[in-house]
Amino acid sequence: MKTSRTLLGILALASACVCAAPAQADDTLKLAVGQRGNWDTIVSQLGQDAGIFKKHGLELEILYTQGGGETLQAVISNSVDIGVAAGTIGVFSAFQKGAPIRIIGAQATGAADFWYVRADSPLHSIKDATPQTTIAYSTNGSSTNSVALGFAKTYGLKSKLVATGNPSATFTQVMTKQVDVGWSSPPFGFDALAQGKIRIVAKANDLDEIRHESIRTLIGNVNLLEHKQDQLKRFMAAYRETIDWMYASDDALKAYAAFNKTDVATARKVRDEFFPKSLIDPDKMAGLDLLNKDGIAFKTISEPLTPQQFDTLIQIPPRQ
Repeated sequence: MKTSRTLLGILALASACVCAAPAQADDTLKLAVGQRGNWDTIVSQLGQDAGIFKKHGLELEILYTQGGGETLQAVISNSVDIGVAAGTIGVFSAFQKGAPIRIIGAQATGAADFWYVRADSPLHSIKDATPQTTIAYSTNGSSTNSVALGFAKTYGLKSKLVATGNPSATFTQVMTKQVDVGWSSPPFGFDALAQGKIRIVAKANDLDEIRHESIRTLIGNVNLLEHKQDQLKRFMAAYRETIDWMYASDDALKAYAAFNKTDVATARKVRDEFFPKSLIDPDKMAGLDLLNKDGIAFKTISEPLTPQQFDTLIQIPPRQ
């Protein structure tokens, strides 16, 4: 009987130890995300808050940047694992110069960004810009940099292009007359538009090539692909699942509205009128030939990337 009691005690102790053992910790990935709160850049944030990434065993540490140029540098330096919304032509340039980066997904094909002026501006269209006009973009190497260069090329503008940072900083510079033409992305600027403070003079998708190009990307340092391949696959699975949820559920609209301190009606307008689901599909890089041509025209790359280089640069994990 004594032996039996001792055995029972040992089994009870072993069971208690198993129950008390800590749960396996989620893997952590660090992200640099350009433009906080945009519908296309908020995928990781909403997925994290909704528990989707946790379901895939991931915890995200999210750092917000002023634009694609800063995001690109954070990935190149290996300060973060993944960059969200890096301008594609800037990525081409960095890769061509030997930067240790890879494209792990398309982030935006086409763009919802728009350019605007103060209500009292003499400009009624971006085509009216003169050599004295200053036109904003976020940071060097960003997608908005590419669009501003696209305006200049398409419409033969000689205007000065100015890096102004994020939409909030840009708005201040426009309203204080430091810059003539500002840039923004929905929903920032909607209130000022409704109040008649500003007028839209151009949209990124006015440019034919922009509508058919993946102008922003998801990028990773080569270290991610070499040492965290399983985490990368799970990240992309969670990212895709989050996008599906964002377009299928009003819960996502409520979460977006809460994050941006706006209302659900505005969130719905942003999603349904400016961001078709195809715009943020991560699975296909579109318009590579057009992007190559733009990179040459804008003097961002010295020569077109070859098919072999694209095979190395673009490493999108397949759907499981």
